Amino acid sequence: MTEDPGAARRDAAVRAQYEAYPYPPRDPQDERRRLITGSPSNLPEVDHYLFGGARDWRQPFRALFAGGGTGDGCIMLAQQLADRGVPAEVVHLDISAASQAVARARSEVRGLANLRFVQGPLHDVADLAPGPYDYVDCCGVLHHLEDPPAGLAALRAQLAPDGGMGLMVYGVLGRTGVYPVQAALRSLAGDDDLPARVALARRLLGDLPDSNWLRRNPFLNDHLPEAQGEEVPAGKLFDLLLHPRDRAYDVPQLLELLSGAGLAPVEFIVPMQYRPEAYLQDGGLIGRAAALSQAERWALAENLAGNIRVHVVYAAPAERAAEAAARPGRPTVRPLPNGIDMAALARAVARGKGMFKADLSGLPLSLPLPAGAERLLPLIDGRRDLNQLAAAMGMDWFTFKALFDKVYRVLNGLNLLLLRG
Repeated sequence: MTEDPGAARRDAAVRAQYEAYPYPPRDPQDERRRLITGSPSNLPEVDHYLFGGARDWRQPFRALFAGGGTGDGCIMLAQQLADRGVPAEVVHLDISAASQAVARARSEVRGLANLRFVQGPLHDVADLAPGPYDYVDCCGVLHHLEDPPAGLAALRAQLAPDGGMGLMVYGVLGRTGVYPVQAALRSLAGDDDLPARVALARRLLGDLPDSNWLRRNPFLNDHLPEAQGEEVPAGKLFDLLLHPRDRAYDVPQLLELLSGAGLAPVEFIVPMQYRPEAYLQDGGLIGRAAALSQAERWALAENLAGNIRVHVVYAAPAERAAEAAARPGRPTVRPLPNGIDMAALARAVARGKGMFKADLSGLPLSLPLPAGAERLLPLIDGRRDLNQLAAAMGMDWFTFKALFDKVYRVLNGLNLLLLRG
């Protein structure tokens, strides 16, 4: 088969971009003061969504970061695995030597011994970094490939049968305005080199009319400085507006991509963003939405919200995806706060008279919690199981479970409460 010269040129352009502008821009010395965390690949999330909250972490664990960039995800997971004493190997695979050098420097600052670095294209993973892997992360990469289905299939082939993936791809609606500006820059840039393209993008952003959809999109701010007087990093601007190969997915397209690789969603993050009832108040409309299939509900929620910039999803082999996540059924399950102070949350709920104020990618919501939630929340410390929590509340199991399920529905919907078996 003759190689497509256009694809080869785009491959070279993508590689050149990340050699010039490692992404995301990171200072390795910052590792001395903080660990960047997020989704996917946060260890408690991986356990909850892919291993039923019950994986034996004394057993060896292998993880692959395909297109690991400057290392946010792999540094996070490798550090969490090291902190827990898990016998683990985390493999960072990337085409960019410059990006990988940043990730390597970050790991050296932390003294991580469980990370291995392999340079090369994702499609060659079987030769460069063969599995099987218990977990595969591929964030912000598939939508930059010439053939995303082939890339995902290559990763799926290296996944252990009982393993799972954490994926991120761009969403269509939340990126409204990006692609017309990309097209405008392509028409204006000519043969400019990379720094000249960045300078051109800065000039164009300052000259866009008020009617331009990127200017009118309040949910996308990657092209805006974080503070007055600052300049958006060149790599961040290039990745958003000048990338040589970039596409976005709506929910049906993403589900088709997963299905083609024999995968299915376990859960989107954050789950509530993909629930139509989060956006509707009319009872009749909520009832009609409830009658739809799960896939139709996910798609409806995206269309209602209009602000989902990226889709983050935990996925597993289709035959086990429906049973992969933890469920709050057994009294011995321990609820785990995920990046939230439960005592502070209880105080906020009490002040709000049972209402919890949340934010879904810039959309404010007020969510009701049941009476008794303000007493329960401070008791959830990651150590007590449900049986112990019921005793601490002075409730019989059935009364407590009805309360907990309502609280869990809201907090897990915001990815703030996970489970450990």
